[in-house]
This record gives sequence, C-alpha cells and structure tokens, in this order.
Amino acid sequence: MDFDKEYKLLGLKIKYFREKAGLTQEQLAEKAGISHDFLGKIEVNINRPGLKTVFKLARVLDVPVKDLFDFE
Repeated sequence: MDFDKEYKLLGLKIKYFREKAGLTQEQLAEKAGISHDFLGKIEVNINRPGLKTVFKLARVLDVPVKDLFDFE
C-alpha cells in the first residue's frame, strides 16, 4: 500500500501550521529537535516522518496530532 498522497498532505499541514505559528523551518526544527534539512524535506514530501517526529512537531506547533491528519 502506498501512502504518497497522505504524506504529501501531512507535509502541507505541517507547513501550514508552522507558518500560522510564525515560525521558520529553522525555528520549528530546532524546537522539535530535528534537522532543518529533514523538516524541509518533510514539507515537500521527500522524507517521511516517523510517529515520534509527528508528535514532536505537533507539540511545538501546539496543535492536536489529529489536526495534522485532518485532510478534508
């Protein structure tokens, strides 16, 4: 089973909430304890984050994890 569409939408959601929070990629990555390069690649669907990374990003963005997966 391929989840390309879902990972692409997840990356777009992370970018949306990051911009809404007024954070740069560098700021969000630092606060979440991941590399800036990795975050940038998540946002454009090159890298796929693990669940632990998704939880970290949601915590820093102050959004429920479920909101990152609300693709409607």
